[in-house]
Amino acid sequence: MVNVPEIFGSDVFNESVMREKLPKATFKALKKTIDNGDPLAADVANIVANAMKDWAVEKGCTHYTHWFQPMTGLTAEKLDSFIQPADGGHVIMEFSGKELVKGEPDASSFPSGGLRATFEARGYTAWDPTSYAFIKEKTLCIPTAFCSYNGEALDKKTPLLRSMEAVNRSALRVLKLFGSDATRVISNVGPEQEYFLVDREMYSHRKDLIFTGRTLFGAPAPKGQEMEDHYFGTIKTRVAAYMKDLDEQLWKLGIYAKTKHNEVAPAQHELAPIYGTTNIATDHNQLTMEIMKRTARKHGFKCLLHEKPFAGINGSGKHNNWSLATNTGVNLLEPGKTPAENAQFLLFLTAVIKAVYDYQDVLRACVATAGNDHRLGANEAPPAIISIFLGDELTGVLDAIVNGYKYEGEHVEMEIGVDVLPHFAKDTTDRNRTSPFAFTGNKFEFRSPGSKLSCAGPNTVLNTIVAKVLDDFADVLEKADNFQDALDDLIKNTIKESKAIIFNGDGYSEDWVNEAEKRGLLNLKSTPEAVPTYLAPKNVELFSKYNVYSETELRSRVDILLDEYCKTINIEALTMIDMAKKDILPAAATYIKELAQTSKLAKDCGADTSFEDDLVKRLSSLAAQTYNKLSALEEAEVKARDINDVETLANYYHDTVFVAMGELRAAADEIETLVGEKYWPYPTYGQLLFYVK
Repeated sequence: MVNVPEIFGSDVFNESVMREKLPKATFKALKKTIDNGDPLAADVANIVANAMKDWAVEKGCTHYTHWFQPMTGLTAEKLDSFIQPADGGHVIMEFSGKELVKGEPDASSFPSGGLRATFEARGYTAWDPTSYAFIKEKTLCIPTAFCSYNGEALDKKTPLLRSMEAVNRSALRVLKLFGSDATRVISNVGPEQEYFLVDREMYSHRKDLIFTGRTLFGAPAPKGQEMEDHYFGTIKTRVAAYMKDLDEQLWKLGIYAKTKHNEVAPAQHELAPIYGTTNIATDHNQLTMEIMKRTARKHGFKCLLHEKPFAGINGSGKHNNWSLATNTGVNLLEPGKTPAENAQFLLFLTAVIKAVYDYQDVLRACVATAGNDHRLGANEAPPAIISIFLGDELTGVLDAIVNGYKYEGEHVEMEIGVDVLPHFAKDTTDRNRTSPFAFTGNKFEFRSPGSKLSCAGPNTVLNTIVAKVLDDFADVLEKADNFQDALDDLIKNTIKESKAIIFNGDGYSEDWVNEAEKRGLLNLKSTPEAVPTYLAPKNVELFSKYNVYSETELRSRVDILLDEYCKTINIEALTMIDMAKKDILPAAATYIKELAQTSKLAKDCGADTSFEDDLVKRLSSLAAQTYNKLSALEEAEVKARDINDVETLANYYHDTVFVAMGELRAAADEIETLVGEKYWPYPTYGQLLFYVK
């Protein structure tokens, strides 16, 4: 049996290891850097590096790497050994402070949106001492930021760290007015990770899953998720073994893997951690996704992190539970027992509401990907329209403030109707799975991010937009002659101005689409619509003001995101063309030929051949349709080559190529329902989703 406290963090150079391995003075200096952002002296870095190396070598490491998160959304690493030449043809194991603090990977081969050209290759990785080094595959991994020779951020971590500093400064201004003794405000996040597990052998026969991560063809299985029997159901033995192995690996890396369960769709599951400091939680989530995929191979699975690997059933999200807390242990989004009387909570709540209302465009843009476009608005994923769910109690409190009456609500005890069961207080809010941004008791759950998305982007945006509103609030309150009156007016007026973003109803209903339009809310349905909003003047001004993204960095990210969208749709289209040409149409032709031959033999015997004849006609007609739709897709792909502007190209892929893909799929999926099973070239939805024992 695994001793969890004993193994937890055993592969992490954490505070306990630092206390043991470092001299007291060095440890204190490093703690000041971690806690307060103080510069780290070169001599201290050398001592830390040597201790890190000794610890890693003791645990079997031969190499180290600066582990970073480029704009691919994945992680990157370049491994260097600890060896240094010594006399007599021998080597010694060394690691210097300079090697710890700075690395120099090639910066031209990662997405840069024009920030780097092939001949401008120099880039730097810089140690992030706030995120502990760890051991992975016998390599010491040092979390780092990644920037170009000119200092532009080429990664996900750098803007996130900048945004954390921004919200820290702004929140402290406000807290000072309330007499708080906090000296730091930390943004925290707990990213719930959804994923699918499919049999690896079946996966290996699906070109679409291999090349794109989702099924581009596939008729629905006779059973989907309509029986609602998979959610929280008994975990299958083979899956349970995978989850157990995964937990143990994550715990060794100091990742607070807490909850695991079956999700709504067949073959879908979820892992949820305890939330923590945002940049560390982001690092941990990137590691979690990597280890999920690696562990799946050991157990004969393929872990699918695509947002919509199967049509017609639940997609996978990464529910981003975000909050702010002080270094004195106060959660700034905790309503307390009487939220109507908690002025500090109400001000921070109002700040978030206004931030989401004012910057709904970039909140939608920061979760925009080709994969997530499939997911949003269906099967328990929130719609593309950004809104906030507060629940009845908090909505009642805000209504009372706006309309000038005393809120009379109180905590209600749950009455279940069975005396032996314990009584407990109802939460401040219900849960709304159709809401993109829901208050869930003491935090906001941003449900829009897709499962494979780095949570750095959404949290960078959240931190920055809230920092902006908190600064605006502080500007008003610091000048006020009467703080209480100014506070009351500020909360009241802000709620009035921003209340259009609050919606507690069904986000899937057509009525909400119409109502949202009347309220003036945006409905940015696709990535080509959403991503360019980053460059709206107010958004450029926002990110520049807080030094989160310069205008150049912002433009580069828009270019990268649109280019990624184009490449994704292009790869999917080419994969569909390959599958239709080489597999689906030949399978249909083979089956048609066999049916026709059977029909001829049967007719010679005087048998009724209506079944064979009708099926040959239907399949021949569908094969012709498929061939025509295939030709149309090929033609659309050829035309795409002549478009050079990335925004124009992204819209063309969405409006023309993607539509052609859908038409090809519809015809081919109908063929699948008619062709004999042994003739079909791929594992079906039924096999992929239900054959795991």
